[in-house]
Amino acid sequence: MIGVLLVLLGFTLAVQLKTTSTDPSMATARQEDLVRILYDLDAREMRLRQDIAALEESQRQLRSGEQGRQAALEEATRRADELGILAGTLPARGSGLAVRFEAGSKSISAVRVLDAVQELRGAGAEAMQISGGDRASVRIVASTYFLDGPGGSLIVDGRPLTGPFTITVIGDAATMRTALNIPGGVVAEVARDGGNVIVEDREVAEVSALHTPSRLEHARPVG
Repeated sequence: MIGVLLVLLGFTLAVQLKTTSTDPSMATARQEDLVRILYDLDAREMRLRQDIAALEESQRQLRSGEQGRQAALEEATRRADELGILAGTLPARGSGLAVRFEAGSKSISAVRVLDAVQELRGAGAEAMQISGGDRASVRIVASTYFLDGPGGSLIVDGRPLTGPFTITVIGDAATMRTALNIPGGVVAEVARDGGNVIVEDREVAEVSALHTPSRLEHARPVG
């Protein structure tokens, strides 16, 4: 299984690089867009190499007899926790950022918030939640959607949030800050709309909002 995962990680990186290098739209892209794409590719490559190294270490431990069985149990527990955090069903704590959006002449749009979420994910964000001015919070997972609401509010997964909006994110603070501040990125676009984005480091960022999984109608676990 670990060998298959290593092959898939390498294949994903190769396909991404090939797709980007042969994309005809790159020839007409703006310089700031090219900088963003290059940065995202570099960050993704680094994470994939780290994943490969971690999987190879797990493989080595799993082959070492009794110690391997204990390592397998610990690895399974760790993986279950990671999946719970990614799915938004478990709270998370760690170093990261607080990204606060303050509206100017224009409201903070759902598109700008979605751009921020995508750039944070591209920079290695591990867990996120968004909070409104009334401190109501919504966990951000892969299926989370954002819509513009009345009076400058946001609709996040069907829940209305009033401004100002704050994304609490866990991950490498320096990498994520750089992603937000690249030319043509979220900070620049919000400033162009007359607003402001305040990015603050957090030694301990709390992502406590939980996502309620959708009830499956047809799928059933097996094994």
